[in-house]
Amino acid sequence: MMLAAGVIALAAGTYAFRWAGPTLRSRVRFPERARQLLEIGAVVLLAALVAVTTLPIGTGDVGVALPAGVVAGGFLAWRRSPLLIVILAAAATTAVLRLIGVP
Repeated sequence: MMLAAGVIALAAGTYAFRWAGPTLRSRVRFPERARQLLEIGAVVLLAALVAVTTLPIGTGDVGVALPAGVVAGGFLAWRRSPLLIVILAAAATTAVLRLIGVP
């Protein structure tokens, strides 16, 4: 019963957050500087998440292939390539490097 209550509470909270965005968008105004900082903060957090999840430091030898794939995908993303191309290029770069024996 406790698990069901937790699931219901999380579902209600998620729904409330999703409802609050469109509802409060016209009522809440941030200063321009705060908006810029929020946008920069989102990019920094996303970059940190990518770094932590793609470079498994502390789990053994990372090698060169994985960071090379991340760099290839990052370069294509910076050039504003489509997401599917970015993902495929990053995976292909890592796979080819591992296939030819680069750790």
